[in-house]
Amino acid sequence: MKAEEGRSVEERYTQWKSLVPVLYDWLANHNLVWPSLSCRWGPQLEQATYKNRQRLYLSEQTDGSVPNTLVIANCEVVKPRVAAAEHISQFNEEARSPFVKKYKTIIHPGEVNRIRELPQNSKIVATHTDSPDVLIWDVEAQPNRHAVLGATDSRPDLILTGHQENAEFALAMCPTEPFVLSGGKDKSVVLWSIHDHISTLATEQGPTKSPGSTGTSSKHASKGGGSNDKPVGGPSIGPRGIYQGHEDTVEDVQFCPSSAQEFCSVGDDSCLILWDARAGSTPAVKVEKAHNADIHCVDWNPHDINLVLTGSADNTVLMFDRRNLSSGGVGSPVHKFVGHSAAVLCVQWSPDKSSVFGSSAEDGILNIWDHEKIGKKQDTAGLKAPNAPPGLFFQHAGHRDKVVDFHWNTSDPWTIVSVSDDCESTNGGGTLQIWRMIDLIYRPAEEVLAELDKFKSHILACEKN
Repeated sequence: MKAEEGRSVEERYTQWKSLVPVLYDWLANHNLVWPSLSCRWGPQLEQATYKNRQRLYLSEQTDGSVPNTLVIANCEVVKPRVAAAEHISQFNEEARSPFVKKYKTIIHPGEVNRIRELPQNSKIVATHTDSPDVLIWDVEAQPNRHAVLGATDSRPDLILTGHQENAEFALAMCPTEPFVLSGGKDKSVVLWSIHDHISTLATEQGPTKSPGSTGTSSKHASKGGGSNDKPVGGPSIGPRGIYQGHEDTVEDVQFCPSSAQEFCSVGDDSCLILWDARAGSTPAVKVEKAHNADIHCVDWNPHDINLVLTGSADNTVLMFDRRNLSSGGVGSPVHKFVGHSAAVLCVQWSPDKSSVFGSSAEDGILNIWDHEKIGKKQDTAGLKAPNAPPGLFFQHAGHRDKVVDFHWNTSDPWTIVSVSDDCESTNGGGTLQIWRMIDLIYRPAEEVLAELDKFKSHILACEKN
């Protein structure tokens, strides 16, 4: 069975690679020696005629022979309609990309499960590891380290304490205030303000106890999880609030784009919970049965704050309207998106078009959807595959194993970075891809047809010759 699966994945990949010159405006493929469970865009550094340079954050999840690291890379993002079609598909799967260069290495205390950047200052990132703490890093100020066996861990700029058990994945940074949100195995959602660090600097010398800590000195709070035997050093702060309403591990959290006081969370209890910090530490709204399985991810639409996406181990993505979340205690989504054959791991709204979002899954596919296309009659024959799920308009099939994270680029429209953990399919490691679909796919049909019309006579003339 495994051999058959492997064959079909390879066939799908071969077919995908042959279509790269047709489907993509630009693509870079970067082989990773160690898998990265997260990938995020950092600040744009410079703009040039044909390409832009931008920071990229990844990690290296090692086997212990060398330390786990947080990697800051410089990425050259080629501008639209610059790359030659025949060149973008000529890459070697085993090679590093010339567009991605490692800039700095931070030796991370434990493996990096998730990376999130602060929207107001993307040089500040938060990371989750197998511990109850959230670690905050000023990546520009951190010294560059050489990751060799026995090297001491880099010292985080700030440690956020407050979880009672490991907090491994659920992590978000607020778009409007320097707030951090986290969820963990203790079934709690915890909120911090990085600003609180400034007011606690005076007391940093002595051991501090944060609300909800287990009584240990918060400088050694990471021992509480039991999986990190080395305490993490550095200044620490306790939370602004601890929110309880889940009955199992909290898998993902997200702030409301317009309010630092409102946020949502999802978990292994199949619940979607909306919170309002002004109204106390209990749920504002709780959708008991949002999915039929664990919910892995959630995202809140930055253009339309009524719309929330959830992705689940039941292979589906649901879109909820927060004005009408459930009926009879069961989730009543606006739409159900069915286009994955395995658990959905990541969902994210596009920053470029309010109705567009991406979803990635354990099936190795990253789907791009447009909910406005649902129910609309296709005006032009052949633009839509007859059996494509409603709303699906692009499938990125460049990964051969589970796509664990992806991130839309807010500086370069329609540009996505995605990463797969290839441990089960190839010789381990991972694959990082930076890509942009060709604009003929997402631009208005009449605009595209007008452009194609201009080329029609040229193509016909070429055929005669």
